[in-house]
Amino acid sequence: MPWQIARPAANMEPVNATMIDSSPAATAAAAPAAGRRAVAAWLLACCALVFAMVVVGGATRLTHSGLSIVEWQPLVGALPPLNDAQWAETFGKYQLTPEFRLRNHDMDVEGFKTIFWWEYFHRLLGRLIGVAFLVPFLYFWLRGRLDRPLGWKLAGIFALGGLQGGMGWYMVKSGLVADPQVSQFRLTAHLGLALLIHAAMFWVAHEILRPAPSGAPAGLRRAGLAFAAVVFAMALTGGLVAGIRAGFAYNTWPLMNGHWVPPEILMIEPWWRNFGYNMATVQFVHRTLAIVVLAGACFLAWRVFATRAAGTQARLAAGTLAAVTLLQVALGIATLLMAVPVGLGTAHQGGAVVVLTAALWLARALR
Repeated sequence: MPWQIARPAANMEPVNATMIDSSPAATAAAAPAAGRRAVAAWLLACCALVFAMVVVGGATRLTHSGLSIVEWQPLVGALPPLNDAQWAETFGKYQLTPEFRLRNHDMDVEGFKTIFWWEYFHRLLGRLIGVAFLVPFLYFWLRGRLDRPLGWKLAGIFALGGLQGGMGWYMVKSGLVADPQVSQFRLTAHLGLALLIHAAMFWVAHEILRPAPSGAPAGLRRAGLAFAAVVFAMALTGGLVAGIRAGFAYNTWPLMNGHWVPPEILMIEPWWRNFGYNMATVQFVHRTLAIVVLAGACFLAWRVFATRAAGTQARLAAGTLAAVTLLQVALGIATLLMAVPVGLGTAHQGGAVVVLTAALWLARALR
């Protein structure tokens, strides 16, 4: 009858509590697709924050603001000066630095505020990224959204973020000396760590999303990964260019002051020091890698479009990569010809992140 209570079938086995796997790994494996997409979306949002961090870092460097805060206070330093007395105290600490005595001796407290805010927001954004990563990471872990391998990967990325904070202060400290200019090698390491963190989060996010296999040949897959590595290397050479301010020399294109290869390219002894200290050599290497990357992006796009098995996503990524690489090279040339104005220089540094992201997208799509 319709009001009777349904009874279990005779052949239905009773549920055995020991048969239920309630471990975090099993819970994560059983999580709905929407939950996994939420983890990927969080990582991609963190990628956007790191991109903003790189852009603000470029503006901080180009406005000569990086040495304005002479202390590293990860917690207390989150609060800026709040009154005139605190501003006077902070400015007084800056007045003791070689940069103030040698370069900004005529600066007053109002001028100091301008460079202070650039460095402050750069550090504040770093703190924000740490919180934006750690809090959701703990939430997803406690909710069982992360299996053990993914959890270890994300913990490793968080450790890289902590290392990046320390590297930032290590870089600033190198400029608080008699020669008020940060080490080009520490600056490059600082930039490289930021790019590595961005790349790791982007890669893991796309690994979570698990796009359909493209069926691309193994050689093309290896080419995609190798190209991403070359883009990363080119970005590092850009860090060296910025570190020794080589962009303010040889402001011509395509020749370098009338030469394809400047005669002073190996003037420092021993020869290998030219690749870290010689403006001509550092800029020549960066220019050359830029052309290599542009040619590689166009070649990869041609190969992907000619390989039907590569898939739609790979073709979209390859087309995007070729376009943003061409734009980045054009932006670099304009930045050089105009002797590195702040706006163009900052955009060019951000463009390096965009090109690396497109290269990683293509490498992931080909897998």
